[in-house]
Parts: sequence; structure tokens; C-alpha cells
Amino acid sequence: MNQIASKGQLRMSYLRWALFTVPLILFLGIASGRIAGSGYGNRWFASLAKPELMPPGWVFGAVWPILYLLLGFAIAMILHARGAPMRGLAIILFVVQLILNLIWSPLFFAAHQVTNAFYLVLGIAGLTVLTIILFAMIRKAAALLLLPYLLWLGFAAYLTYEIDLLNPAAETLVAPAMRTQI
Repeated sequence: MNQIASKGQLRMSYLRWALFTVPLILFLGIASGRIAGSGYGNRWFASLAKPELMPPGWVFGAVWPILYLLLGFAIAMILHARGAPMRGLAIILFVVQLILNLIWSPLFFAAHQVTNAFYLVLGIAGLTVLTIILFAMIRKAAALLLLPYLLWLGFAAYLTYEIDLLNPAAETLVAPAMRTQI
């Protein structure tokens, strides 16, 4: 029983991890956004002044699921790399940045904390850079899968910063009513 696993066995092991991580991360990401009431349907968000480079709502609805899929495949590669040096730290950093990512939508869309959301996205980006470095030491492909996520975090930081500048009183802004009653 001291045989090396075949390529097929190794692929199946990775596939088992991916079948767990991809749906889990996708579910958590979508749940975080739904719980927070994120997107253009949020009345508070709709009432904010937006930067010129703000994409339409469908872009966010298309980009985030793709990014969550990439995150799921990347962490599956690292989980599959048993015995790799720095694997434990890489997994911890990944989980921490993911938890912070899941906190961002409720902080921004539900709590209306735009400034804090900006600092949070900067922290997520910083942890993601460290995660990419560690992932690259274990599996370069896993690190490459995180690059689109890092780029999007940079864009999200820009948008959050601009929204903060354009709406200095965003935290105190009350969402307009659905209807006016007379």
C-alpha cells in the first residue's frame, strides 16, 4: 500500500475538493449579497451619486459568480496539495480574506458604512496579494486564478472610494420610501 497515486486518482481527488469548494463559495457569496440587499435594487444605493465609471448592475451580477468560481477552483488546488510547505498558512489567509469579502456587502449595502467598506476592501486586497504569493509557492495555477479577483477588488476599491467622496453623508442618508403617502 505504499504506491504513488495514479494521475486519474489525483484528478479525482482534486475534483472532489472542487465539488465541495466551488458550490460552497458560490453559495456564500450569493447569500452575502442577498442578505445585504446589494445591487441597484437597494433604494439607499440607488439614491447615491455614482462615479462615471460605475458599470450597470448586470456587470456585477455576471462578474461576481465567475470570480467565486475561480476562488473555489483555486482553493481546491491548494487543499489538494497535501504536504506542500506553507499550505496551512495559505488556506488560513484565503479563508480570512473570504470572510472579509462576505462581510463587505452587509457593511456597505445594509449598514451604509461606505468609508469602512473602503478600508475593508483595501484589507481584502492586501490579504489577497499575500494569498496569491503563497498560492504561487504551492500551485502557480491557483495563484493565477486569483488575479482576476485581485483586479476586481482594485476596481471595487476605486468605486467605493469615489462613492465615499461623492456622498459624504452616505451613512446618514435614509432610503427613499417606495411610495409617497399624502
